[in-house]
Amino acid sequence: MHDDLIARAKAWLAEDPDADTREELARLIDAEDVKELAARFAGTLQFGTAGLRGELGAGPLRMNRAVVIRAAAGLAAYLRKQGHTDGLVVIGYDARHKSADFARDTAAVMTGAGLRAAVLPRPLPTPVLAFAIRHLGAVAGVEVTASHNPPRDNGYKVYLGDGSQIVPPADAEIAAEIEAIRSLHDVPRPDSGWETLDDGVLDAYLARTDAVLSPGSPRTARTVYTAMHGVGRDVLLAAFARAGFPAPELVAEQADPDPDFPTVAFPNPEEPGAMDLAFARARATEPDLVIANDPDADRCAVAVRDGAGWRMLRGDEVGALLAAHLVDRGVTGTFAESIVSSSLLGRIAGKAGLPYEETLTGFKWIARVEGLRYGYEEALGYCVDPEGVRDKDGITAALLITELASRLKEEGRTLLDLLDDLAVAHGLHATDQLSVRVEDLSLIADAMRRLREQPPTELAGLPITRSEDLTRGTDRLPPTDGLRYTLDGARVVVRPSGTEPKLKCYLEVVVPAAAHTDLPAARTRAADLLTTIKRDLATAAGI
Repeated sequence: MHDDLIARAKAWLAEDPDADTREELARLIDAEDVKELAARFAGTLQFGTAGLRGELGAGPLRMNRAVVIRAAAGLAAYLRKQGHTDGLVVIGYDARHKSADFARDTAAVMTGAGLRAAVLPRPLPTPVLAFAIRHLGAVAGVEVTASHNPPRDNGYKVYLGDGSQIVPPADAEIAAEIEAIRSLHDVPRPDSGWETLDDGVLDAYLARTDAVLSPGSPRTARTVYTAMHGVGRDVLLAAFARAGFPAPELVAEQADPDPDFPTVAFPNPEEPGAMDLAFARARATEPDLVIANDPDADRCAVAVRDGAGWRMLRGDEVGALLAAHLVDRGVTGTFAESIVSSSLLGRIAGKAGLPYEETLTGFKWIARVEGLRYGYEEALGYCVDPEGVRDKDGITAALLITELASRLKEEGRTLLDLLDDLAVAHGLHATDQLSVRVEDLSLIADAMRRLREQPPTELAGLPITRSEDLTRGTDRLPPTDGLRYTLDGARVVVRPSGTEPKLKCYLEVVVPAAAHTDLPAARTRAADLLTTIKRDLATAAGI
């Protein structure tokens, strides 16, 4: 075992094109660090519908140039088999460690395979890449990003020519092509031959951002903005300036791209503490709302003044507010969300007489809904311009929520007032999440098995009226690893995260409120129910 491990590490080392990871691996081999080598060579980073995502480092279970070159070669082989022998592949990247290298390697591999490659001019938001695919008529797109993962991670996200992320069976077919690559020496990688795009694509994207707003709408809301050390700042500021909004107050400490994300434990607006600097800026400048993007700016977080302090709105609250705003503007088309998002969207769409669809988790599914006009997911992802970007877009979502805040401001109202109106009209929909991060992935499998073998019959005293194992699929949904419980006035979905070592449980309770005066009691009831459901579910899952 020991000799075999060292031999495999040496074979990898002989092919590794990156001086940094070669040095790291040589050190481990010289030290005969079997534990660390085993952690890197116990398998390969699996290519799935989220593409690749993992910790940077040497070896097949880490993100590095050797792994990326294989992934790019597999994608190129897949595209050629689909008949795209000279199609265009457009490549974007964020400001994380090694992102520019991975983008350049991908361009070289595509060029070597006879495809045409074009790379965005510098680190830009993921939505700009998603837009560029359709705008340039590309057959595929690649975005090098780990979104809001920790600083040590990077990732590789693949889109096909319709501008949406891959779904089965494309992921398995690309994975098979990656698997078939024996040696990196078999992958041609010329030093040139691809195009580096100018700002034309970015200008075209910014021109489209205007389309999400109503001509002549109020543009008075003042914002504090944080880019969370990512790549959103310049594009968001340009979009806000074009729209005529007041220039956002920046959270200076987080405004510049920085792959080490020094001010946050996790560069995700949902994580505790990530918004502290933004709230401090808000206390100093008294804006109407606080807006945050995640590092690749495909997500948008919104915070509002609530009493004496500031509070983050949940993704489900922003999702409902944007839907209500679009309905109010008279849009037509299908509203869609994933199964883990609040059922309030379905009620808003139903009352407006608009079609409504529920999909599996992830924008790769939401973006494929026929006739999509608006889609959202509770994890702060909103698609408000599906014709331009068939993916979540934190820039256009920020514009739209600021337009809504401006309109309400002119009426002397706030986003919280509108949320109250929605609660009275449709019932108070309160959501929460039980999210458990693990070091040992077998704990997630154990919890899922326990829930399957001994499913709960009630949670928080509410009987479970329907229990679904989503691995079997439903009449509306393809199979996925998840469980869904329908209760009297509540809903729970349990699933392993697709991008992080987490078990995620999504809870929703609906409490009727006949008038605004009933809302305080409804909120207390909802909070009590959510707390108890969370406790009972944790016990049932053994977590």
